[in-house]
This record gives sequence, structure tokens and C-alpha cells, in this order.
Amino acid sequence: QVQLVESGGGLEQAGGSLRLSCAASVRTFSSYQVGWFRQAPGKEREFVAAITIRSGNTYYADSVKGRFTISRDNAKNTVYLQMNSLKPEDTAVYYCAAKRSAALIIPLKPDYWGQGTQVTVSS
Repeated sequence: QVQLVESGGGLEQAGGSLRLSCAASVRTFSSYQVGWFRQAPGKEREFVAAITIRSGNTYYADSVKGRFTISRDNAKNTVYLQMNSLKPEDTAVYYCAAKRSAALIIPLKPDYWGQGTQVTVSS
């Protein structure tokens, strides 16, 4: 069983920064690709960023390129999403998700989901 637990959400002003963490309880962390999705009130869930654990290859949605950075710490089985230059439109529930695949294939179709963490950006 794969378990994903997000943390680090909160309230931040426009232009500020937050770092989200996704702790994964898995046997072989390197066998997965892990991504972040977000869902704002009244809107569909959208892809944000993804990373392959084995190689560190990354992919970003156009809306966050240059502002967000996804990374991983293999020793801690943890994936991070560093969010800089936050905008009010970044307000959403952010979900960590994983797929058992060593290669990064876009679009990411996850097999496992976390419970989400709220990010609110005020103007």
C-alpha cells in the first residue's frame, strides 16, 4: 500500500513563498514518478508539476514555470514543491500524487493520491 501525506500549506501574501512537502510510505521510492495537482473552488483539478524519483527529470505546467520548483530527497522518501512569487490565482487545495513508473510520461495519470493541503494567497 502506498501512502502520501502532504504538509506545508497555509496563508501567504501575493509575492511570497511556501514550500509543500509530500512524504511517501513506499518500499521502493525510486520506482515512482510523483507529481502535484491543484483544485481551486469551482474549478477542475489541474496538473502542476511532476518528477521522476530515479533520475530527477521534471515537468511543469506553463502557469507555474519559473515560479515553482519540484524536487526530491530520496533519503527521506519526500518530494517538495517550492512555490515562489505566489499569485492569488495559485489559491487551491494542492494534492500529491504518485504513479509506479520510472519514466516521466506526460500527462501524468496517478495511481495514488494524498489528502491535500490548502494554499491561500491573498492580494
